[in-house]
Amino acid sequence: MAQTPIEIRLKNLKEHLKKENNILSEVVDKFRELDKIAYKLGYLDPEKESYAIKVSWWPMISVLGTYSAGKSTFINHYLGQPKLQRTGIHAVDDKFSIICFGDNENTLPAIAIDADPRFPFYQISQDIIDVTGDVERRLDTYLQLKACPSEKLQGKILIDSPGFDADNQRTSILRITQHIVDLSDLVLVFFDARHPEPGAMRDTLEHLVSKTIDRSDSNKFLYILNQMDVTAQEDNPEEVVAAWMRGLAQTGLVTGRFYRTFNPNVAVELPENVKERLENKSQADMKDIHTRMEQIGVERSYRVIGMLEHITKDLEQNIVPQIKNLLQRWKKRVIWAEISLDFMIFITAVLWFAITDYTWLGVWQQLLSLGTAPLVSIATIIFIVSLWLHLRIGDVAADKILEQLQTEVVDEQTRASLTRAFKKNTGTWNKLFIWFVDKPVGWNRKTQQRLNEILGSVNTYVQKLNNQFTNPSGDNK
Repeated sequence: MAQTPIEIRLKNLKEHLKKENNILSEVVDKFRELDKIAYKLGYLDPEKESYAIKVSWWPMISVLGTYSAGKSTFINHYLGQPKLQRTGIHAVDDKFSIICFGDNENTLPAIAIDADPRFPFYQISQDIIDVTGDVERRLDTYLQLKACPSEKLQGKILIDSPGFDADNQRTSILRITQHIVDLSDLVLVFFDARHPEPGAMRDTLEHLVSKTIDRSDSNKFLYILNQMDVTAQEDNPEEVVAAWMRGLAQTGLVTGRFYRTFNPNVAVELPENVKERLENKSQADMKDIHTRMEQIGVERSYRVIGMLEHITKDLEQNIVPQIKNLLQRWKKRVIWAEISLDFMIFITAVLWFAITDYTWLGVWQQLLSLGTAPLVSIATIIFIVSLWLHLRIGDVAADKILEQLQTEVVDEQTRASLTRAFKKNTGTWNKLFIWFVDKPVGWNRKTQQRLNEILGSVNTYVQKLNNQFTNPSGDNK
């Protein structure tokens, strides 16, 4: 039997991780166990989906912000490659640049990313088509892969995003950005200190800030007010920072650290006392940012194991109860519909006997007088009609639940997964024996025990990682 693309991708992933971190290679197998449970529930599509591919296995840093915030200049300075990314006061690049280590500096087309399962954008072309509806649109419009010989890129991927301000391809850019944010270990969000007008940037702030503060991984976001040297020419830096803090507070960000930086290589002339103060603050903040960037390899390992724990708990505590709830609503709707139908048939029969000369006993005696064969035929017809009505009521009730699901669940991916699971659990067999349906297909005591075993393995993996990076006992190795 031929392997599916998912199986091939995860096989390649395991082979890569065995060379880099054998612990994470073992974790891939645990994700596959979760996949099997989700496949049985109908929550994941076995041909296209896996929990393992929803996780970034490579340390990844994404750089987001407005077009004039100095993102590309920051990347060039960090990598020591002044011409790697084009820079300017206007938008100069409308593509996502995926930057990784290479012996030579090269720019490769988007297919290098889309067709390579080692990259986090594997097969993202289908997502872009889903958003734009344009099958002919080239993936090169949105993505490019760049190789850079900087040693700082060894073991990590850096992503430079286009500015959020441009309206062209905005929907697609936001979709790709969301994909990046979900997979990133560290997200640097740059703001241009020269434009502290939050009212004019409300839409941009909505996507860069307000949608991130409620995330469980919100600590991976660093908010950076860049190009402080330019504002210091005309404004008080403290007032600029205060204006931005007020603007961000309106989006819900009232806590957390706010970094203030500028690039000394392209800094404007400033009075010596102002320059020294800005440089001290910028250098301290830049050092902290670089430290976080260098630590993502370690953070990645713990993050992946944390995701294993989160997904396992989510399956048992959230997904299965949601499917159960949908099934109970469906079952209740079917049973009440059939009770109502039976009641209507009974009332109709009572009224019919009341306005005619027939009696219950008389009708029964007439039926018995027909003989065995006609009675069997009548009973068969009644059974078939009843069975058809039962199945039809089940279909109508299921369609109604699915219709309600479209408005009840906002997240598109979650809605699609619940829809798939609900359809699997409302098949013909379950419709026939709906009175006995009380749990999703594939959910039993053995499955619960398997989830508990996966949760138990999380602590084991964390201890193994601790042994790699720490030595609490102080023993010499």
